[in-house]
Amino acid sequence: MASISWFSCLHIRPTATAGDKGLSSPITVEHHKTRPQNLPSSSEEGLAINRRQLILYTSTAAIAASSTDSNALALNDVSEDFSIYADDENKFKIDIPQEWQIGTGESAGFKSLTAFYPKEQSNSNVSVVITGVGPDFTKMESFGKVEEFADTLVSGLDRSWKKPPGVAAKLIDCKSSKGFYFIEYTLQSPGEGRKHLYSAIGMLTNGWYNRLYTVTGQYGEEETDKYASKIQKAVRSFKLI
Repeated sequence: MASISWFSCLHIRPTATAGDKGLSSPITVEHHKTRPQNLPSSSEEGLAINRRQLILYTSTAAIAASSTDSNALALNDVSEDFSIYADDENKFKIDIPQEWQIGTGESAGFKSLTAFYPKEQSNSNVSVVITGVGPDFTKMESFGKVEEFADTLVSGLDRSWKKPPGVAAKLIDCKSSKGFYFIEYTLQSPGEGRKHLYSAIGMLTNGWYNRLYTVTGQYGEEETDKYASKIQKAVRSFKLI
């Protein structure tokens, strides 16, 4: 069975903020990858392995991603501190902090990548990654129950058992609600601070093919007071339209 590996080179340029209600130069993303030519289908031999590969494919992509390009963009006020980002082309909307910048673009391997991040230097951000999935994956339960999905995602990222130890991944919580899987977990590389990640994962079909939407907000432990509530609110607000 072919394996999947990812690493990214992100080139970030200034973009518009939610308050600007516009979009300037996009962030550019270069992805270097090794992956199967076709996304897995439940009709293939080795269903359990294929499901695991697809879960890890989308999860690691979400963590690595911080950008993309979609021309169908609308920003509308939702509150004093947040605005609604609506993407009619990719059929989703999300509430984002007014002062945050927006990066949009396209990359081989993903149908769409979109990132939202603070103006100031920070490792905190929210990203929306859209990937195509096989026709047999029609709903989140196609991947198994949320507990199984979350365990596969987090255990696949954990490298703390290696010698020397690598990234430590720990599952905090998971639940299923209104067709989405919500997963909280932490990642910590040796000698670095702990990152907290909050993901919402759901599916949508246009009648021809299915799309998997992975929305991931992350913030460093040192920035919990500053960004945790904003990032969690943004991820929870994500809707398919």
